Amino acid sequence: MKKMQIGFSPCPNDTFIFDALIHEKIDTEGIRFEAFMADVEELNQKAFRGDLSITKLSYHAFFHVMDSYVMMDSGSALGNNCGPLLIKTRGESDPLPDDLIAIPGKYTTANFLLNFAYPDLQNKKEMLFSDIESALKRKEAKAGLIIHENRFTYSDRGFEKVSDLGAYWERKTKTPIPLGGIAIHRCTDIETQKKVQNLIRKSVEYAFKNPLESLGFVRENAQEMDEEIMRKHIQLYVNDYSFALGVNGKKAVEQMHEFMIAESFIKSSDKALFV
Repeated sequence: MKKMQIGFSPCPNDTFIFDALIHEKIDTEGIRFEAFMADVEELNQKAFRGDLSITKLSYHAFFHVMDSYVMMDSGSALGNNCGPLLIKTRGESDPLPDDLIAIPGKYTTANFLLNFAYPDLQNKKEMLFSDIESALKRKEAKAGLIIHENRFTYSDRGFEKVSDLGAYWERKTKTPIPLGGIAIHRCTDIETQKKVQNLIRKSVEYAFKNPLESLGFVRENAQEMDEEIMRKHIQLYVNDYSFALGVNGKKAVEQMHEFMIAESFIKSSDKALFV
């Protein structure tokens, strides 16, 4: 049996998607998938080194590694009303250009969207996404960029929203927010690329048809997250775009790619974006 390592985050949306694939609850057609779980920015960095043959990564990071990776049509996190939030401690003034902003990683899509909406906010400090709120409480940063489940709980912890960066993207582009996707190394033969793409789609289908099947795996990796928050997290980030990007999903990714070229964040490439 062929073995392939696949990187994804321990967040509920990813463990929900990949449970059936990793635990062979579907026919994996002669491939055994071995999970490597890490924070998305660590996965981004591993993609820069080419460490994983298949990996979740931010769309922002993907455009920097297009020579090595190609994006698959299934497994992505795109959507509406699901983007990162720029927050501050309640009662504080909004950040000014010189103020320090805590971000969850240089190559996260969250940081791309901050650049897109607030190009003047360039004084940034990278940290683990789960440490950002603590940094604000200690006044180590004026504002912070939050992702994942924190968007459901920040208000209860004494913070308020400066801006919904995903909503800003949606207003400006009229497309969903491209957060992260599953890429495969270009050195993988095209038949295997297509097979893996199809197997991920089947894993998503299985998860939706059998939602209780993945609960143990999701809970095991959710870092003591409340079950209701887990459910909301999955509902927000796993949707039709996770089955297939479709025309609208691909348009969103292409617009992001074009903006990065236009702003000279990356060079133009003749490589195909998608399998």
